[in-house]
Amino acid sequence: MRYNIVSNIIGSNLRYISIIMLAPVIFSILYREPVHSFAFICASVISVILGFLFTLPKASEKDIDSIKKPEALCGVFFSWVFFAIICAVPYLFYGISITNSLFESVSGITTTGATILQDFSLYPKTLFFYRAMTQWLGGMGIVVLFIAVLPKFAVAGRQMFSAESPGPVEEKVTPRIRHTASWLWGIYLGLTIVQVIALKLCGMDFYNALCNTLATVSTGGLSPNPESIMGYHNQKAVIVIGIFMFLSGANFILQYRVFIQRKWSAFIKSEEFLTYLGITVFISLSIALFLQAKQEGSFLNNLIDGAFQTISLITTTGFASCDFIKWGADAKIMLFAAIFASGCAASTAGGIKIIRWIFLFKYLKREVAKIIHPSAVYPIRLENRPVPDDTGSQMIAFCIFYFFIFALSSFVVALLEKNPAIAISGSITTLGNIGPGLSAKIGPMASFDPLCSVTKWIFIFNMLIGRLELIPFLALLHKDMWTSK
Repeated sequence: MRYNIVSNIIGSNLRYISIIMLAPVIFSILYREPVHSFAFICASVISVILGFLFTLPKASEKDIDSIKKPEALCGVFFSWVFFAIICAVPYLFYGISITNSLFESVSGITTTGATILQDFSLYPKTLFFYRAMTQWLGGMGIVVLFIAVLPKFAVAGRQMFSAESPGPVEEKVTPRIRHTASWLWGIYLGLTIVQVIALKLCGMDFYNALCNTLATVSTGGLSPNPESIMGYHNQKAVIVIGIFMFLSGANFILQYRVFIQRKWSAFIKSEEFLTYLGITVFISLSIALFLQAKQEGSFLNNLIDGAFQTISLITTTGFASCDFIKWGADAKIMLFAAIFASGCAASTAGGIKIIRWIFLFKYLKREVAKIIHPSAVYPIRLENRPVPDDTGSQMIAFCIFYFFIFALSSFVVALLEKNPAIAISGSITTLGNIGPGLSAKIGPMASFDPLCSVTKWIFIFNMLIGRLELIPFLALLHKDMWTSK
């Protein structure tokens, strides 16, 4: 591995992150909170200094253009680690501990939506805007952003793109990966602008509309309201946010084909999207019926709450339009199923992704058929394309490692917290970048702050590797990663 190239990737990203860190300074001036700008200026300066130090080992553009996969994986992984560290700096200025600051930072950039904040009145609007901004940047990915806007990564972009967005099936909307990254960010920005306008029309002020939009399209879920979306008591806003959460959990490349290329039939031809829609409708209706059976409000309100919470968890956003911890066991079981389903590939949603579930179902179906017809050949197809054996093996390995890490972290946290509900719920919601758990102590109206420090570090680890879909982290564990030439 050529460490000078890895160092230059990290350094370049850090220098541009330093510019992004100045956005809250402008916000603080506009909202007459200039005293709070110092924290973000300090974070920006630290990012510049680190960026300079990491680029001291010289690497030419020719070297970067010849980047290999191990170098891209390493560069992307450590870019995210340092991005998390830089984003944690401003929280330290508000009396938040190092562990809690890093937890809130990682929760933001990985779009998990779990928080350690309890009394929101202690913090200014600038900090909540900053928290929403980190979610928005992390949603599509900082490396994808820099590939889109920086000529330096024009050639090396493919390896870095696949390292940050290691989906089960490689897709692109244009032959050049830089243009693909640009289009993805363009659609992402377009959804953001439209949702801000829609929330304004629903009666929400610009500050809350902006912060909640940044948390919606990124499927982050960290609202500036301590009671999440429920705190606004605005049914129209609930519906708007639900729609945009659903779109954000759908495949962005598919949306490019529908909205940009005007291939209107692409949605109904997509196996993954139809499965995503079907699961969402089924769970939403089931919850509405369970709530109605307990005579809790009108069916329409139950349907809206059921659909909102289903979409919120299936897209790994984590918003709450009500305190679903108070629901009956049957409704919460359906929500637990939504947590595991997750959104589509090439979306801002976290989790396993529906396309992998479809593959596993077809794989098991094929293995059962081969018991009866051992000599038969049953190719597996996804989105009308055959799945290569190596891709199928990677998807199976991903699921095995995913559940192994989930089981291991659940076991350790259960020992630490003496609470299996917190362990299981917290582990899956952090690894899947979902946010609030199904336990009252870490639910939508609660905070992760009371948990012990070791538990928080485990959850920080889960959030980070969950956002990168395990692949870069697992690669770092292999000795050949460090000895490759």
